[in-house]
Amino acid sequence: MEIRDEFIPAEEFAAVLSRVPQVCVEVVLESEGGVLLAHRTNEPARGEWFWPGGRLYKGEELDDAARRVAREELGIKVTVEGRVGVYSHFWDASRIDGVDSRHTVNVVFRVSQVDPDAAIELDEQHDDYRFVTGEEDGLHEYVREYLVDMRLREDGD
Repeated sequence: MEIRDEFIPAEEFAAVLSRVPQVCVEVVLESEGGVLLAHRTNEPARGEWFWPGGRLYKGEELDDAARRVAREELGIKVTVEGRVGVYSHFWDASRIDGVDSRHTVNVVFRVSQVDPDAAIELDEQHDDYRFVTGEEDGLHEYVREYLVDMRLREDGD
């Protein structure tokens, strides 16, 4: 099947998102320093430290989407190490005009850098990044959930 990654007009995209969940792919980049979180500049989760991720394109394989997200949002090539899990997220905000909330179904992958010395270059959706070990306070509830499932954190608190 051909991958359909073309722009969807805003009004059309808003009509879809107001009625159905959006399938997203997120990447958890692991290194010796922990796992990478990026500081988001847009909704949902503006101002939060979160995993890089984006929508799945029609016709796109999940592993390919994880590699694309890492390339587009972090500027790096990655190897997919495995799937963390599949999650449902409910957001009270959206960057799409006419959509006041979002429901995303997130397929989350553990990844590692092909070239560990390659510099991370963030896209416009993020303005900073850091590596966390999992025990930090103040992490977003969905981030904590993944960390617990990855056994990098004891509980969801």
